[in-house]
Amino acid sequence: MGKLKVASLFCGCGGTDVGLLGEFEFLGKEYADNNTEIVYANDIDPNACAIFEKNFGIKPDNRDIREVKSEELPAFDILTGGFPCQSFSIVAQNPKRLGVKDDRGKLFFEMCRFLREKQPKCFIAENVKGILSANDKSAFPLIIQEFEESGYNVSYKLLNAVDFGVPQKRERVFIVGIRKDIGKSFDFTTVSKQNVPTPLSAVLEASVDDKYYFSQKAVDGMMRKRSVMNKGRAQDISQPCNTVGAHLAKVSLNSTDPVLQVGDRFRRFTPREVARIQSFPETFELVGTESAQYRALGNAIAPVMFWYVADAVIEYLEMLTNG
Repeated sequence: MGKLKVASLFCGCGGTDVGLLGEFEFLGKEYADNNTEIVYANDIDPNACAIFEKNFGIKPDNRDIREVKSEELPAFDILTGGFPCQSFSIVAQNPKRLGVKDDRGKLFFEMCRFLREKQPKCFIAENVKGILSANDKSAFPLIIQEFEESGYNVSYKLLNAVDFGVPQKRERVFIVGIRKDIGKSFDFTTVSKQNVPTPLSAVLEASVDDKYYFSQKAVDGMMRKRSVMNKGRAQDISQPCNTVGAHLAKVSLNSTDPVLQVGDRFRRFTPREVARIQSFPETFELVGTESAQYRALGNAIAPVMFWYVADAVIEYLEMLTNG
């Protein structure tokens, strides 16, 4: 089987695509080439697109996906998409989660449009855990139904990045669809896992610029109100990190975002540390403002976790094709 062609929707800075392509190294482990190539990418965030272009040599289509006609895309075998998840996130309680009532929550319909009109061999979608309970648990069955009615046998699984050697506790729902005329639903039990968690200490810098440290005034304020605050979520570096999010540039000691305690001082992560926590390889280049980097990295799919899913899906496709 020749290289599988991939169309990457909502590609962001490319976490999905690093994992799907393979042939990278993370913490001394090699992740093999998955025999794929990206033929199309789309994302509406120009800063994320700039990082993507720097690393893949492909300029993503920056239009609103609703403006893109399916006939504009080249032929492809796999459609991927971490469709926008803000409206499904458990964290997004202010305002209250809107799920599919929110315009951003409806963008998965665009993914279904491309599936119906292009009929690739399979798709791999990803979203936050909150999608399972959004709209009193009514949104997710609708999403699965739409994918199935697009012509696919669909299966899904809640996976945690920590189970794949990623130094982060990051739960995400993966949805895989196999075109109905090709084969049965994908079996998630074929996705390999790692037995030993990777500690946060494995990806931290030995020393960082003072600008990443919180002021003493901020620390004193937190300590005075510690009984009613989130305690800065200081991490145990012997364990995997808590989930890193898209707003790390604005993290505070009273937020739910993870921070580090170094002696009596507290600091936020550097962008490179966030990239490592997400399992991006050292060769992955970061461009643009630090704020844009934090946002793109926090929104990304962990490449190593995606590699394990993609590896199993592609192996299944090869079996169906050769079978």
